[in-house]
Amino acid sequence: QVQLVESGGGLVQPGGSLKLSCAASGFRLNYYAMDWLRQAPGKEREGVLCISWSGDTTYYTDSVKGRFTISRDNAKNMVYLQMNSLKPEDTAVYYCARGRSGACHINYDYRGQGTQVTVSS
Repeated sequence: QVQLVESGGGLVQPGGSLKLSCAASGFRLNYYAMDWLRQAPGKEREGVLCISWSGDTTYYTDSVKGRFTISRDNAKNMVYLQMNSLKPEDTAVYYCARGRSGACHINYDYRGQGTQVTVSS
């Protein structure tokens, strides 16, 4: 069955960096776009950014442009989110999700359980 397991979250000071990982199993990763989503306390879940099957990045949230980078390693069945210059407003549970196709349309069918990212001094 499809499984997505996130890791790498934690507490970081403003301006710091974190790299999240998503281990995918149960499907051929290279056929699908992969999303990172997040949900901050008291807010709705939102799309952050996506990587298509061909490696193109789509940003769903302008606030992370220039700071967050998504990448994938199909051979290892892994998707990554590099987060730099973190701000307190980036505090959220971050989720990895599988797109319904190879293109980025913020339309996913599976997501992981999430990993907590807290940005605070």
